[in-house]
Amino acid sequence: MRVKGTYARAWIGAALSAALLLAAVGCTSDNSAGNAGNGNQASDGAYAGNKTPTNGQAAVQTAAVDEQPSSVYYEIFVRSFYDANGDGIGDLNGVTQKLDYLKDLGVEGIWLMPINASPSYHGYDVTDYYGVNSEYGTIDDMKKMLDEAHKRGIKVIMDLVVNHTSKEHPWFKEAAADPNSKYRNWYTFKDASEPLPGDGATGGNPWHAAGSYKYLGVFWEGMPDLNFDEPAVRAEMIKAGQFWLDQGLDGFRLDAAKHIYGDFKSSINTPDIQKKNQAWWQEFRAAMSGKKKDAYLIGEVWDSPVIVAPYLDRALDSGFNFDLSTKLLSAADDETNPDVAFSLDRVYGMYEKSSGGTFVDATFLGNHDLNRAMSVLLGNVDHAKMAAALQLTLPGNPFIYYGEEIGMQGMKPDEAIREPMPWYASKEGGEGQTKWEASRYWKEGANVEEQLKDENSLLAFYKELIAWRKELPTLRNGGIKEYKIDNPQIGSYLRVTADDQALVVHNMGGAEQTVQLTEGEFAEIAKQSKDGAKLDGATLVLPAYSTVVLRQDRP
Repeated sequence: MRVKGTYARAWIGAALSAALLLAAVGCTSDNSAGNAGNGNQASDGAYAGNKTPTNGQAAVQTAAVDEQPSSVYYEIFVRSFYDANGDGIGDLNGVTQKLDYLKDLGVEGIWLMPINASPSYHGYDVTDYYGVNSEYGTIDDMKKMLDEAHKRGIKVIMDLVVNHTSKEHPWFKEAAADPNSKYRNWYTFKDASEPLPGDGATGGNPWHAAGSYKYLGVFWEGMPDLNFDEPAVRAEMIKAGQFWLDQGLDGFRLDAAKHIYGDFKSSINTPDIQKKNQAWWQEFRAAMSGKKKDAYLIGEVWDSPVIVAPYLDRALDSGFNFDLSTKLLSAADDETNPDVAFSLDRVYGMYEKSSGGTFVDATFLGNHDLNRAMSVLLGNVDHAKMAAALQLTLPGNPFIYYGEEIGMQGMKPDEAIREPMPWYASKEGGEGQTKWEASRYWKEGANVEEQLKDENSLLAFYKELIAWRKELPTLRNGGIKEYKIDNPQIGSYLRVTADDQALVVHNMGGAEQTVQLTEGEFAEIAKQSKDGAKLDGATLVLPAYSTVVLRQDRP
């Protein structure tokens, strides 16, 4: 969650930080026993001993394989998705009615933005952790949607917002009104005259007036922070999580995961705060695993890999890869080699050590807090396809923000990046079209109706690339290794499993390219996004704006 401000992260700095931490960790790890059976247990010496590959060479001989079994997820803002009852607001029954669309797209998991009761349009300020927003439906509607999704092989996770509540939550209203309330210590209240740190972790002063007191709310005054030093708060949040697993959910996207104790810029990344955050999420993980062994927990830890890594130690399965998102969009926009394999390999080595081999990366191009990918790419469909090709051929669980597959546009403020999903060719829409917010970014052709009929559409491209992942174990489950091709418009990397490897090559630019590979290493083109790709011995010809996957020559 992000209420205000902008975000940028230096990719090179993150990679260097990861490399430094990896070196510092060495061969020691609390998870060493868990790591023993995982394929990524090459020593640091193996990494250090790999020379940077020259043209057409790969560093795969000495470094072991890091596999990441993955699924394709789709983020849904229910309010904007599909309206089943005609009130203009999307609802859970609308999600149910569009499950076949998601199945056809190739989606294997859904992330629902908040569906709990809330006074806001976005839902990140909860007033009832056990209820469904009445505009979205009922608990029974939720159960029906979960049942239908599971019938189609689609898992469902939802946002669970535990860092803070709404100031309209009965707990907070009672706590603010009565200093003797049992809920008083569920929040952080201080005397208004007391000197308090004003360097809120998200910007601005995090203290807000409440009579003769002030209360802590790092995002804004409408979201008072819960106090996780209070045992009753931890127990209640565990109870809420287990309740939703009992309803059939498969896990949670955990909002503001690093802000449980990270309230101030001056202390958020100190060892003490990091350890307290980690300890809470380990406690939560243990409780959720006790209810549902394979519950998937993915956290919003909007920071560098060195900050993310500890959260993967017996706590989260995944952290969203914010650094990678910026890198992929920049490469597509600039028509240049994204050059991500070396950095990712180093980061994944660090995550392996921290998680004991259990982590799965979570890649994305856009989400509900960021300007939409198609707007970042200035409406260029070729660039959007190349960004998607990069994301969908990399390791980890790819997350697609609703409408990204049809090129929806949108720029801040937040409402404009969460607009109604355009199902119809007409701007007026039709049955099921949500209308809670007037669309400022509706574009001709960026709708489901037209793109379903067009085999060259962005939607068709997404379907094709997702199908590749399902057909090729190297793309679905493999790790990543560097493969150098000396051409600034060519991106390339190996996807590697324990018993196979494939070479992914992207022509990021608008002109045909011819490149040289290692003689005899790859036998044939397994997949190509455009007709016209050719492999003649070690010579590969790539059409403009295209991607190929090459199959290894195996005995």
